Amino acid sequence: MLWTFLGFFLVGSAVAQVPFLGGCPKAETQPNFDPSKYLGKWYEAERYFAIFEFGGKCVTATYSLNDNGTVSVFNRQISSLSGVESSIEGLAFQKSPDKAKLSVSFPSLPVQFDAPYWVLDTDYTSYGVVWSCVDFSIFSTRNAWILTRERNPPVSVLEKAYKVLDKNGISRAFLVRTDQKNCHDDSANPESNQVS
Repeated sequence: MLWTFLGFFLVGSAVAQVPFLGGCPKAETQPNFDPSKYLGKWYEAERYFAIFEFGGKCVTATYSLNDNGTVSVFNRQISSLSGVESSIEGLAFQKSPDKAKLSVSFPSLPVQFDAPYWVLDTDYTSYGVVWSCVDFSIFSTRNAWILTRERNPPVSVLEKAYKVLDKNGISRAFLVRTDQKNCHDDSANPESNQVS
């Protein structure tokens, strides 16, 4: 029993980083979600704490469509401790008739799992709110991201994202601001020309 619990906890920790007692809250996803409009580059404005992003700044996510209908995921960040840039490539795909409910996997990770990636709301041009929750019945692990098309979005854009979280009963107390200052110019990176 203990090993089963630890196994669930380790997988859950890898998928989403903030543990909560109880199951996942009911969250509404973007109706009539259009993945093609969501493609391109997004800047991470705020997020729940996640160990895989520890010490990361200048975080971006770039999404591009594959021929088979899946979505390529290219995440980048710079270590605020060493200044070293790192990236990871993944694959997003639909596991539900709801187009806004995706799963993401990262083949290079030592433990393979499909992480929920639910788009709660987006206007495609300024903000996107992403939610991930894994339910283990007596507890759940949760993560949330606010993504923006601008590296330093105006407050009005963030307020739209906050309203989405509030509407879904998702706590903003666990959000931390992503440092997007003194970032390298990534125009030379071919991934930056793809839709995030």
